[in-house]
Formats: sequence, structure tokens, C-alpha cells
Amino acid sequence: MRGRSLLSRAVRGLLDSGSVSRVVVAAPADQLGPMTREVHEFGDRVHVVPGGGERTDSVRAALEAADRLVSSLGTVLVHDAARAFTPARVIRDVVAAVEHGACAVVPTLPVADTVKRIDSEGVVAETVDRSLLRTVQTPQGFTAEVLREAYGAAEDAATDDAGLVERMGYPVRTVEGDTHALKVTSSFDLAVAEAVLAAEPTSAAELSAARPDVPVRPPEEADSGRNGDVS
Repeated sequence: MRGRSLLSRAVRGLLDSGSVSRVVVAAPADQLGPMTREVHEFGDRVHVVPGGGERTDSVRAALEAADRLVSSLGTVLVHDAARAFTPARVIRDVVAAVEHGACAVVPTLPVADTVKRIDSEGVVAETVDRSLLRTVQTPQGFTAEVLREAYGAAEDAATDDAGLVERMGYPVRTVEGDTHALKVTSSFDLAVAEAVLAAEPTSAAELSAARPDVPVRPPEEADSGRNGDVS
């Protein structure tokens, strides 16, 4: 999409938020080389390490790598590359909540659809009150100490890092998520993401990546007329 992969966009979003200084990517063993090349542009701010067979294995590997890279690790975010369009505001809000005392924070959205609980036969048992239900997004934020403890005690796979912290009895705070932080996992999601991109202005860097044969001026130079027209 515009010359960038979802991984590259997700990493760029974290670094550009102003709240993240270093990123560790946990990659499948057979994708270590390609993913390293995808984030090469970010230099030593991004490190790629081998992940594991389950999400918990990959997060544990990334956390161990972060501990080696940062002498005094404080706030840790766990993010899905598939949520490559997460706005900077969400990232900053999660980090701010941890820095202001929360040990675990997740961005959430209200549930818009009616929710039914069914029985084993597929018959509706009740209509659930959705006013207190939320869907959870990423990045999820934690103090490094609490996340280490949660992963140290984890005995099985989990799809949600905050769930591991909940098992330890720690409170998990919430901040407002964003519809743009959708998880791109299907062709429909990809179509929505393409529509989001189409509504955004194309940056000089993205246009250059998409059409490397065409020189692109920074916007300020284009406005001042210091360079010739670009065709």
C-alpha cells in the first residue's frame, strides 16, 4: 500500500507518535530476513528477533530482547502489525496512562452491535447488556515489571496480553480507541484500509517509494517555488 507494508506502517506509526523510542519486532523464523529488510529504513531504532510458535512465545522473545537493549526498561507496548493505521493519539494516550500510574492499559471501543448469548444448541439464551462491553485494540501498554511477571507465570498461549495481567489480579485500565486502528486480517479489512489511505494525503516519502523514478519535493520547497515542477 503506497509502497509500504503493514509492518513498516505500524513501526512508522509508533516511532512518529513521539512516545516510542525503540521497537522490537518478533518475526516468524522463515520471515526474519524479509522483515528485517522491511524495517531497514528505521536504522538502530528497530530490532528484529525470531518469534515463536504462539503469540505468547513471540511477545516473550521481544520482551527479553527489549530488556537486553534498554538498561532500565519502564513502559512497554505490545502492538499488532496488522493494526498499522492506529492513530498517534491512541499510542500517546496508552503511554501517558502507564506513565501516570497504571500498570496495564488497553485502548477500547464500545460495542455497536446487539450481542446475544446462545446455548449449546444455538438458541438465544439472553440479550447481553452491551453498555459495559468493549472491544480491545492495540497497542496495549504495561509497566515492564508487571509484563515480565505475567509472562513468567503464563503456562499456556494467550491472544491478549492484558488477559495474562488480569490473571495476576492487576487492574487493567482503558483509554479510548479509534476506528482507524482496525486489524487488517481479511480482504474486506484490506479494502477498508485502502479506502482510509485514499482519504489521506500522500507524503513525499510514500510517493517516492511508490514511484522511485520520479523526484519528489518536500511540501515546503514546492510551496516556495525553489524547485521546478514535478511530472
